[in-house]
Amino acid sequence: MRTDCDAIIVGAGMVGATLAQLLAQAEFRVAVVEKEGLTERYDPTGYDLRVSAVNPGSERILSAAGAWDCIAQNRNSPYVRMFVWDANSSGSIEFDSADLGVSHLGTIVENNLVTSALHRELQQAPGVRVLAGSSVEDFKVEDDRISLRLSDGDAIRARVLVGADGARSWVREALGIRCQSRDFRQLGIVATVTTEKDHQQTAWQRFLPTGPLAFLPLSNGSCSIVWSCKKDAADAMMLLDDDRFAEELGRAFDYRLGEIVDVGPRKTFSLRSSHANRYIGERTVLVGDAAHVVHPLAGQGVNLGFQDAAVLAEVMAEARKQGKDVGGNLTLRRYERWRKGDNLAMYHAMNGIEHLFSMEQGAVTGLRGIGLRLTNSIAPLKSAFAYRAMGLAGDLPKLVT
Repeated sequence: MRTDCDAIIVGAGMVGATLAQLLAQAEFRVAVVEKEGLTERYDPTGYDLRVSAVNPGSERILSAAGAWDCIAQNRNSPYVRMFVWDANSSGSIEFDSADLGVSHLGTIVENNLVTSALHRELQQAPGVRVLAGSSVEDFKVEDDRISLRLSDGDAIRARVLVGADGARSWVREALGIRCQSRDFRQLGIVATVTTEKDHQQTAWQRFLPTGPLAFLPLSNGSCSIVWSCKKDAADAMMLLDDDRFAEELGRAFDYRLGEIVDVGPRKTFSLRSSHANRYIGERTVLVGDAAHVVHPLAGQGVNLGFQDAAVLAEVMAEARKQGKDVGGNLTLRRYERWRKGDNLAMYHAMNGIEHLFSMEQGAVTGLRGIGLRLTNSIAPLKSAFAYRAMGLAGDLPKLVT
């Protein structure tokens, strides 16, 4: 049996690695179980196809975790404006950082850069043990701790087990926690493209009946696209050569940035949303995609996960300061009460928006257009939406306030 630790985190993706680093900085002893180990995944010679719109609140969390300096010194693209419009109505809405009194609305960052920056910090963090090449086979609660048996036959004990192992979480399944979920029957097509016109440090999104299409600005002037299409249409798009695909993409985007002059490699991923009915079990807790997955149309998914990590680290640190059990039910219930309401609201909001903009009935499209124009014209309402999306409003952890 290995030496006891305070927390075992299953999964070292963006959220799991952030949590590990925040706990380590609070002088908790942490074990991270990651089958692939902490590998250098960032390739400075070519853009990763998967990017995230990291909001300012998450930037503060990543800064506290020691990772933002590395991210800022590499490829990243702050955006100062967001423009969203409806293909089937005259409705649109625009957010501008200057109007909100902030330097930028968010930063487009490659997922593998975020992960690599966090992993570099973890490799030199005191009190962190990485269990690479292993996975959890079984676990059981033993009074004031939880004991895990690993795939290599070893075992380890801790006060709390954290499932940060993604949308298909083994920890969640082992706990028997059910999810409410929705299959959008869509694929997201991702690629890096070059456009005729400059992206203007703007995140662009057009709502089509088949799903939203986003153009996200990259630092070299190109754009990362996320095109949500019905599965059959996406499969057909993937069969097109680059020239034909560029034509279809330009048409779908209404040539907002002119012609598509170059298309990089393309990949697809399935679009689903889910929300766990509960976030905790006995000495176990879920964070990030293990607890909730939302449609990527607003770029909120990983930002919700970063807030999970910051909140869990905060409630565990406060519990220890007060002499309470950091893995006990009272501590974990506080985390669940803090995060579940916001995450569930975002889950329903993204599902509702996707459904609303997929409807083509004339009355509905007319009301959509009116709603967008009205929201765009009411400054306090628009600002409230913007600050929430930037992770700077709501019930925030101390690292963000």
